[in-house]
Amino acid sequence: QVQLVESGGGSVQPGGSLRLSCAAAGRTFSSYDMGWFRQAPGKEREFVATINPSGGSTNYADTVKGRFTISRDNAKNTMYLQMNSLKPEDTAVYYCAAGYYSGSRYPYNYNSWGRGTQVTVSS
Repeated sequence: QVQLVESGGGSVQPGGSLRLSCAAAGRTFSSYDMGWFRQAPGKEREFVATINPSGGSTNYADTVKGRFTISRDNAKNTMYLQMNSLKPEDTAVYYCAAGYYSGSRYPYNYNSWGRGTQVTVSS
């Protein structure tokens, strides 16, 4: 397993932007498929985006497509989520995850998780 730590969350007005980071500890980061998930109060954890080990293949939930961009820098053991045009419904705790199932949208296919970072979108 790999240890993951998210950062970059905060409060922003609708239409604003945030950039989340996920720092990984360990020398095998570049071998993992990585994902971002989010969980709002009272709701189940839901898929946001995934990226393959090389960064050449990405996958997005329909609710964020065109607004969010997932990327990674294997030299820095870090994954990112650029979030633009934020909406109140994007409010949630955002988690990064690592696994070996390419492009999986299912949390159970990821075996390492960070503790999450809060994103609040409100006027």
